[in-house]
Amino acid sequence: MKNYCNVTDSGMEDKANGSVDTKSPVENGQMPDPANWGVADVVNYFKATGFEEQATAFQDQEIDGKSLLLMTRNDVLTGLSIKLGPALKIYEYHVKPLQTQHLKSNAS
Repeated sequence: MKNYCNVTDSGMEDKANGSVDTKSPVENGQMPDPANWGVADVVNYFKATGFEEQATAFQDQEIDGKSLLLMTRNDVLTGLSIKLGPALKIYEYHVKPLQTQHLKSNAS
C-alpha cells in the first residue's frame, strides 16, 4: 500500500462553501504514478484525497492503476454511478493529472 502526504490545492473552495476539500497526495514532491497500483491502492488514494464515500465505486468496479489511467471523463461521470459533483472533481483534479503525470514520466 502507498502512503501519501496530503497537500491542499489552494485553488479549491473551502468547506464553508459546501465543497469537499480536494487534496493532492504527492510522493517525493510530485504526483504518484498509478501504473502499478492494485485496486486497494486506487481506493486508498481516493480515500486519502477526501473522497471516502466515492472510493467504494472504484472497488466495486475493480479499477486498478492501469484501468484508472485509461479512464475517460465519461467513464468517471457515468460508469462509476457516483454523484456528478464529486465525479467532476475526481476526474479534473485527480484522474486527469495522474494521467498527465504518467504520460510525462514515460515520455522521458
